[in-house]
Amino acid sequence: MKHEGYPQIYPLFPSEMVSRAAIVLLTGLLGMFYQGSQLPPPNRNNSPDGVPVSPRVKLRDGRYLAYREKGVPKDQAKHCIIIVHGFGSSKDMNFLAPQELIDELDIYILQYDRAGYGESDPNPKRSLKSEALDIEELADQLQMGSKFYVIGVSMGSYATWSCLNYIPNRLAGVAMIAPVINYQWPSFPESLIKEDYRRKFIKWTMWLANYFPRLLHWWITQKWLPSSSVVEKNPAFFNQRDIDILKIIPGFPMLTKDKLREQVVFDTLRDDWMVAFGNWEFDPLKLNNPFPHNRSLAHIWQGYEDKVVPSKIQRFVTEKLPWIQYHEVPDGGHLIVHYSGLCEDILKALLLGEENHSFRSRPQVSVS
Repeated sequence: MKHEGYPQIYPLFPSEMVSRAAIVLLTGLLGMFYQGSQLPPPNRNNSPDGVPVSPRVKLRDGRYLAYREKGVPKDQAKHCIIIVHGFGSSKDMNFLAPQELIDELDIYILQYDRAGYGESDPNPKRSLKSEALDIEELADQLQMGSKFYVIGVSMGSYATWSCLNYIPNRLAGVAMIAPVINYQWPSFPESLIKEDYRRKFIKWTMWLANYFPRLLHWWITQKWLPSSSVVEKNPAFFNQRDIDILKIIPGFPMLTKDKLREQVVFDTLRDDWMVAFGNWEFDPLKLNNPFPHNRSLAHIWQGYEDKVVPSKIQRFVTEKLPWIQYHEVPDGGHLIVHYSGLCEDILKALLLGEENHSFRSRPQVSVS
């Protein structure tokens, strides 16, 4: 049976069931929560002698995290910022902050490979809390001071939510760009999310990833499945402005079939997905304001036309958390982090409290 407005996951004929389900799965895994980062194909051993080329720190549990720095030196910085990349990305994602602004505001920026990504070691015990503690330990080892800013991009924003819950005393401020929505958050009313096809899709992929990971791995690496190029400009996931952006930046280097055949790559993406959309130990919509004396230190940036993260649900989140400032890009899709001038606006709002009035929130969400 085909339902209006939903992908046909269970076709009538058995001969079509595997192929169509696999196509939906591949499209979703490659398209959802991807941030189109301008980065080379990830390679943990990308130097001629097989030794990682990026600086790394050793954590208490023996794992290494790779990182890159830009901006002014730490000892001269007035603002230290950690940027958390999204699904299938890395520390090499391009955060388009103007150098003039970085120099003017004395900003130090740290980007790192989350566990299992790029040149960082996998974490077989990845959890919401481990993501926050990785950030805290990385900041301590690099002597970033008692407080620092965190900017989470797309699915990397679940680590930012985790920081707000587990290490709020270490935060100078936070910003989330097209942040992930977990439909299992208990504060979501059923009437708000019941008709969202994304919810059903995520539930289905979680079931496959949890109970049939080998089958999932086999499916998404088969030659008869469509290539990632089918996804890159797919209007099911990206609006026109996103599609224009994808014409000038590289595609899905970590999500090619060759990379997905590597067990460590597949396991990293699977585990990341499972944590992001699994049962959280806390309800983000019930978090307390860690910045009670300054209302300009927590922000969410969202595209109104985002087809991956619904703007309607994002508005509901910030209505429940009035201490988070909501900025909506009227013609924005999911790849707003790559829109010209937006990273500058994000930094000015976070560090200076300046608001671009082009990004005003829309009317409140009515929930019956």
